[in-house]
Amino acid sequence: MTTDKPLGSVIQGSLSKGLEVRLHADVSVEDMRVGKFLVVRGVRSHFFCMLTDVSLGTSSARILSNPPNPNDDFLLAVLAGSSTYGTIELSPMLMLTAEREKQQAIFDPTKNGGVRENKLALGNLASFESQTGADIELLPVKTIPSHFSQVFDAKETDFRAVFGWEDDPYRRNFAIGKPIDMDVAVCLDLDRFVERSNGVFGKSGTGKSFLTRLLLSGIIRKQAAVNLIFDMHSEYGWEAVSEGKQFSTVKGLRQLFPDKIQIYTLDPESTKRRGVRDAQELFLSFDQIEVEDIALVQRELNLSEASIENAIILRNELGSGWINKLLEMTNEDIQMFCEEKRGNKSSIMALQRKLERLNDLKYIRKRCPKNYVTEVVQCLDAGKNVVIEFGSHSDLLSYMLAANVITRRIHGSYVRKAEKFLQSKNPCDRPQPLVITIEEAHRFLDPAIVRSTIFGTIAREMRKYFVTLLIVDQRPSGIDAEVMSQVGTRITALLNDDKDIDAIFTGVSGGQSLRSVLAKLDSKQQALVLGHAVPMPVVVQTRPYDEQFYREIGDIDWQEMPDEQVFAEAEAAKMDLGF
Repeated sequence: MTTDKPLGSVIQGSLSKGLEVRLHADVSVEDMRVGKFLVVRGVRSHFFCMLTDVSLGTSSARILSNPPNPNDDFLLAVLAGSSTYGTIELSPMLMLTAEREKQQAIFDPTKNGGVRENKLALGNLASFESQTGADIELLPVKTIPSHFSQVFDAKETDFRAVFGWEDDPYRRNFAIGKPIDMDVAVCLDLDRFVERSNGVFGKSGTGKSFLTRLLLSGIIRKQAAVNLIFDMHSEYGWEAVSEGKQFSTVKGLRQLFPDKIQIYTLDPESTKRRGVRDAQELFLSFDQIEVEDIALVQRELNLSEASIENAIILRNELGSGWINKLLEMTNEDIQMFCEEKRGNKSSIMALQRKLERLNDLKYIRKRCPKNYVTEVVQCLDAGKNVVIEFGSHSDLLSYMLAANVITRRIHGSYVRKAEKFLQSKNPCDRPQPLVITIEEAHRFLDPAIVRSTIFGTIAREMRKYFVTLLIVDQRPSGIDAEVMSQVGTRITALLNDDKDIDAIFTGVSGGQSLRSVLAKLDSKQQALVLGHAVPMPVVVQTRPYDEQFYREIGDIDWQEMPDEQVFAEAEAAKMDLGF
């Protein structure tokens, strides 16, 4: 509940360590929860703060050495508020300052592409604006309020001033959840969100998949970017099992956006058994696998460094079809090759044996009649979001190999498009932003291999070629520190491991004060959101992914659509793409 009654007074603090607030006598310390959002009203500025710690204080050590009888209500009432009191620690996140010189511009779509001044409706801060006769501007915190400044609960208008609202016609805002103890939306700016690579983190069972579905739904609905989703556990494309004591399912993206999603599968049999409609098959050939792809799964194939070095020799001598030719070689052929090209026979024979494992992958062919990756690129170019399901190929070897091979070629296509746009400067040549979603991201972004993977390259480019990552992982400590420092927005559910918590705050100023906030999150449906897409860090009760969300997102009920209509729509979509 939010009231306009002061909760306490600032008694001390610093810019680096935060503010200490003594609660007023009529305010219960039990109402103060870590992650709560408060406003400190200073003389010249108002400060948006997050509650990071709660403690108890006394005016005399004698009270602690001789505490009152718990049944003595009168003495407890006498001591409360004066001799015994509660204190809270606040971390200032944003500062609202009146700028007298600031001029208000009027939105005019006919001039310079449109200019609009974001004059904020600040609610309980309206008196602040009227007293100063100026507009309000959100600024980074560069100072702190004076002694005895009063602290208040944040109101709905405060949140709208900071985080905006979902139906803002001028911004692609998406409500990801609500603050603790308040019924008001906290929005992400999706245009800023897709500008950089982002991460969804949390230990197993905290709802990372549901959070990721929420984010992807928002990006698709607002058309902020086109998505390529590597669906390792078949959780995003079609319906998936919901967490809870009773068995139930939740809708996948294909069911929410049937005209905007195309599913490709590496395991058609598994996809059919799950009842997925009109999924397209996808195969890869040995000719598409490069030495860099083999190096990525070096541990899964148990390959030595010598085998990788000899793979480079084979590639240089035999060309793009080197794997097919190697698998067809006899011992005599290998011996002859090593004598002529100075290869190592034992290493090449070991490489041959271990590459035979790739023949067991159902989606690998010696040669493919057509290039399926080109079809995926055409889908993305047409603005359709692509989900690649792995079915029974959910082992790390299958997942890492396919994801790396496909992403390498799609990234190459985007590099060429970006270079063309840079040369022509024609808006029609500007590539639509692409967001690539990967799970088990630490496998691709491990410090030992991050330099050789395409995902490491994308994470460091910061949208240079209009391609970014959405990283989903439960072990952020396994991700290279340089890559983590480039992650723009971090949405983090509960983490227990100290190394993982440290990794979340890599490159984040003031991260130390947020550690206690992250450690106190509930195990379900709570997350700390910080970074490029939000003005300040905030703890949210995440938006439920349920029937109400389906209606809000504009769901088309598949149960009301006959199979003939679904099939006809799928065939029409393929014809539009030239398949």
